[in-house]
Amino acid sequence: MPISVSAPASPHDPHAGRRRRASMLPPSRRRRAMGAGAGLLALVLAAAPTVGAFAATKSGLTREYDLKAAFLFNFSQFVEWPGDSLPDPHAPFVIGVLGEDPFGASLDEIVANEKVHERKIVVRRFRRVDEATHCQILFISRSETPRLNDIVGSLDSRSVLTVGDAEGFANRGGMVSFGVARNRLRVTINPAAARAAKLTISSKLLRQATLVNPEP
Repeated sequence: MPISVSAPASPHDPHAGRRRRASMLPPSRRRRAMGAGAGLLALVLAAAPTVGAFAATKSGLTREYDLKAAFLFNFSQFVEWPGDSLPDPHAPFVIGVLGEDPFGASLDEIVANEKVHERKIVVRRFRRVDEATHCQILFISRSETPRLNDIVGSLDSRSVLTVGDAEGFANRGGMVSFGVARNRLRVTINPAAARAAKLTISSKLLRQATLVNPEP
């Protein structure tokens, strides 16, 4: 049975209070308070149930995308890329945003001074998919929904983790999709699409997601 992205704390969880306090911090301070990896993933999952309370307002959308930005950073920690996708040992690890950028400064703040496998993480914005030539994670904005099939098709031969929040994103060939259900932020993963791109998604992340086209 698929598992949702909520992670309610046990009453006996000694870290529950810390997570609750950290979830109220702005993104840059959340990152510093919890650090990278599993700790931040747990924090983001704990914060996810707040989505429904703010989704209808401008400030609410900002905070929703703060959470999504934190997820994008975490994907860099829970996905493995093949070595030939990063042949230059000095090249940065790139998180790209294709189309209209809904994150503002939050994504830049979260990845500031962070590294993955000793590579500096940088954020780059693209207007067209053919500009994203050196990109490990690509968030495809809703503005690109009419062109989604063409975009996904153009990335078929590349090891790029595609992420989006358009309706049916994962079912249309995207790898990771954000959605809101029952006032909670959810993550849906298409494991077959990730495998076709030679990407390995950690079982820790898969356990927290709903899967479409699951592999046997």
